[in-house]
Amino acid sequence: MHGREKSGPAIVAVKPANKAGRPAAEQVEPRAGAEGNAAQQRTRRAQDRASVSQSLDRIRQAAKERKKERFTALLHHISVPMLRVAFYALERDAAPGVDGLTWQDYEADLDHCIEDLHERVHRGTYRAQPSRRRYIPKPDGRQRPLAVAALEDKIVQRAVVMVLNAIYEEDFLGFSYGFRPGRSQHDALDALVVGISSTKVNWILDADIRSFFDTVSQDALIRFVEHRVGDWRIIRLIRKWLKAGVLEDGVVRVSEQGTGQGSVISPLLANIYLHYAFDQWANRWRRQKATGDMIILRYADDTVVGFEHEADAHRFLQEMRLRLETFALSLHPEKTRLIEFGRHAAARRAQRGLGKPETFNFLGFTFICGKSRRGRFLLWRKSRRDRQQAKLAEVKEELRRRMHQPIPQQGKWLQQVVAGWNEYHAVPTNIRALQTFRDCVVKLWRCSLRRRGQRDKTTWERIKRLADDYLPKPRILHPWPQQRFAVKYPRWEPYAGMPHVRFCAGGAQ
Repeated sequence: MHGREKSGPAIVAVKPANKAGRPAAEQVEPRAGAEGNAAQQRTRRAQDRASVSQSLDRIRQAAKERKKERFTALLHHISVPMLRVAFYALERDAAPGVDGLTWQDYEADLDHCIEDLHERVHRGTYRAQPSRRRYIPKPDGRQRPLAVAALEDKIVQRAVVMVLNAIYEEDFLGFSYGFRPGRSQHDALDALVVGISSTKVNWILDADIRSFFDTVSQDALIRFVEHRVGDWRIIRLIRKWLKAGVLEDGVVRVSEQGTGQGSVISPLLANIYLHYAFDQWANRWRRQKATGDMIILRYADDTVVGFEHEADAHRFLQEMRLRLETFALSLHPEKTRLIEFGRHAAARRAQRGLGKPETFNFLGFTFICGKSRRGRFLLWRKSRRDRQQAKLAEVKEELRRRMHQPIPQQGKWLQQVVAGWNEYHAVPTNIRALQTFRDCVVKLWRCSLRRRGQRDKTTWERIKRLADDYLPKPRILHPWPQQRFAVKYPRWEPYAGMPHVRFCAGGAQ
């Protein structure tokens, strides 16, 4: 050892880690840490986001200043940094497409893969792969078909969505809330509550388009996109995704109608389609033909329209059917309803000898004409019964699979389930439904534990202690709609201190 020390290069002694198991006198070689690489990666990602943000800001500014202009050069914005940002925006645990590639597989050689993808997109040799058909259960027991795209298709679609969003966010109307940046389901719910509570709404049209994603006319969709996009290379990419087809049972099926529900770009294409097919027409109808107050709110293909006069409601519904038929769409006969609803609905129905006002469903809630403790009109929102029962059925089935897991492991999973349910449904006026959901989960948990053995002695006292330890108690997490709506859409007009009568659900244009 001494001979090697004399003849060999000098070795720098580094203090070993605690409890390393070596004598303190033994010299060790320094270990190369990953801190530098990690910092370099974080720096690059920050630079990518800054570059992408600047690029999108320029597009957004041009779209805002020139409302009628067609963008003829957009593909150069689909850069390597844009594709890398799009990749990191995807869900890590999403199901793989027909290529079998997962997010983690692609990240292993990300730089080379992104550069190769960028070159193929700009050279025109990029080919869209068929989407893999997948079915998920719907609350009514039916199956919802989804199209799971290949990973590279998701990346390019995400990048194109980022570019097109910068344009269309300046065009979309304020009452469109579905799948838009900075707008959530609760924003739509707030706008609807404020609209019904603050205007003279007496009739509600709850409209649902039948099989929207399967019946969209692809030719009309391309024509709509071309109103603002004149870059034929972007149009060509969209055509590739529409014509890629769906792989099901080993057979690729290509249709002339529809856009794959579940793909990254389909929500934006749906909004573009309905912006021209419905939103602009409905907004003109409200300004030119409505004889009273009227509110409009659309979330994807679900639409709620409020009217002051019944005659307006019937005329709008009739003309809406004709308008949608022009673009290969139709209203669902069972899910489309015109009901008397609003602050005066209960009194007017009582005068005619009718029962309580009918209710309608929207975004997982049932809307009910109710009263506050002071006897004033109050719009109640309650979790939909069918959605709650479907969720409890899922919990029951999962508890059956987890029956023999340790109780702490079951408790942590149920804690996530209840907390996730409350995160969406914990709105004012819905506290009883939250308590009912938690009580049902506790009963299901007790039944599952008692099935673990014939001598199980899980009493109600014990299950209540377990529930107190693991399951969060129901409490309201969301503010009142008027409060949050006023914060998100402040107004400087003279009547800004009042509820936003003229702006709710019509939104900030």
